[in-house]
Amino acid sequence: MRQFFSVCLLLSMATPMLAQNRIQLIHVEADKRVSVTVDGKPFTAYIYPGPDVLKKPVLYPIQSAGGHFITRGWPLDPRPGERVDHPHHVGMWFNYGDVNGHDFWNNSIDIGPEHKGPFGTIVHTGVKSMKSGKDKAELTVTADWLDKDGKRMLEETTTYVFRGDAASRTIDRITTLKADGKDVLFKDNKEGMIALRMARQLEQPSTKPELFTDAQGVQTKVPVMNNEGVTGMYRSSEGVTGDAVWGTRGNWMSLSGTVEGEPISVVLFDHPKNVDYPTYWHARGYGLFAANPLGRSVLSSGKEPALNYTLPAGKSVTFRHRLLIQSGNADETAVTKQVAEFSR
Repeated sequence: MRQFFSVCLLLSMATPMLAQNRIQLIHVEADKRVSVTVDGKPFTAYIYPGPDVLKKPVLYPIQSAGGHFITRGWPLDPRPGERVDHPHHVGMWFNYGDVNGHDFWNNSIDIGPEHKGPFGTIVHTGVKSMKSGKDKAELTVTADWLDKDGKRMLEETTTYVFRGDAASRTIDRITTLKADGKDVLFKDNKEGMIALRMARQLEQPSTKPELFTDAQGVQTKVPVMNNEGVTGMYRSSEGVTGDAVWGTRGNWMSLSGTVEGEPISVVLFDHPKNVDYPTYWHARGYGLFAANPLGRSVLSSGKEPALNYTLPAGKSVTFRHRLLIQSGNADETAVTKQVAEFSR
């Protein structure tokens, strides 16, 4: 965190020409981090510390236009009152629970005995391009999806597009996965695929002990916690709200709440070109906010047939998503406009 804010201090001393680029990308290779700022204010960072810290690259932390964190701090930078569950939930990430039998989702440096594996790891391989700009900044990175023996199953190329103004922040993530030497099966699994772990204030209030199960059916206890300042509420494009959004389809999902006095709406958009559009939602009141286009049979509780999406050897598939972080309420008109723009 100190390194991230040090970069921001350097930006404030930048040349007038750099200042014209409102949205700045700064790559500090020694820190394995590309920091993103809007008008000199911290927005997020693409971090790739390596498998000894994280089993995949992530965007972390993510802040609103008002400067408040929308993502949980733990386990990298714990904050008072946060849950300390699911150590693999860090910032904003993209992976899946069953890729040729490998669990990429639950992999972390603190795997509990209930998770048997085999586990897959996503390793950053390079920053392909980066461009700061007045209206947007673009970052393209590459990574390898490795099996338990370190052999590549998938080659990933991801482009992030960052935008921001006085009241909002936007992240587009466009990820292309290419199968390496053999077919890759994404077996139906609820653990996927693009996800965020939200700050405590954006969780839904919990009034009783709760149990949540992972991909292998193992239950995790989540204790009753102090609900002071906890104000989150989900709402889907289909009008479903609260805990009922889990396992439903929709082309977008919003999570609204208040963080340190700032009303915030976080909206995640699916794209019509994505597999099995509109996506299923793997969204939990305790702060997991995920869109899963590949878990049809599990997320529908067996009401729909299995997708079991297979990517043939040498072929590619692209997933497109947008995250909108709006200060204040993201009304229906604003969301509809974003849907139309992103769909183009």
